[in-house]
Amino acid sequence: MTEETKSVEETAENTSNANTASAVELSSFYGIKAGMTRIFDEEGNHIPVTVIKLETNYITQVKTEEKDGYEAYQVGYQAKREKLVNKPTKGRLAKASIKPALTKFSEVKFDGAAADALGKEVSLSAFAPATMVDVTGKSKGKGFQGVIKRYNFAGGPSTHGSKFHRTTGSIGNRATPGRVWKNKKMPGHMGCEVKTVQNLQVVEVNNEKGYMLIRGSVPGSKNSWVKISKAVKK
Repeated sequence: MTEETKSVEETAENTSNANTASAVELSSFYGIKAGMTRIFDEEGNHIPVTVIKLETNYITQVKTEEKDGYEAYQVGYQAKREKLVNKPTKGRLAKASIKPALTKFSEVKFDGAAADALGKEVSLSAFAPATMVDVTGKSKGKGFQGVIKRYNFAGGPSTHGSKFHRTTGSIGNRATPGRVWKNKKMPGHMGCEVKTVQNLQVVEVNNEKGYMLIRGSVPGSKNSWVKISKAVKK
């Protein structure tokens, strides 16, 4: 029984080493924001964390200096039903020998991109606990909003005789300057912008259960895709 147990453990270890060796380590990967919760450290301190659902990222295309003028890897993620993928995408996935029907693709710059990385998974070994990361996502949409909510304008008096409560105010479109300046703060669509929060700390990575905990909040709503990258300013 002891020899059998050792052989099973050795087989599992060899399999995990093979999977690690076949994976490609990049500076970024894509996951799903599952929501926020809190944990407590060994000293009992309360830590607010964002839960990132880990999804497998694949190398779907290799960009080379000779053919494309730059070096990068195209990363594919978000698997859906096969009928929802168009024929060109199916052909690209078949060329890379990738079975899941991926629907989202992004590029990650990589110096020395190798052709043999095509079809391999993206490794998360570079994102161990205590690693500093930058998280990019699309912020929540707020719809069409006025200047008080959108830009935190003070507004006018709330008394009845004022007639100036929550309006924009003067925008300077008379004789001088005779037009409205570009980028003037006015009512409009709020949110739905790509935002990046820098220098967040990875608290925990659980590959078996498929989640990562990042300290603090990140852009985006629940079940939205976010990009986790190594911190640029650390």
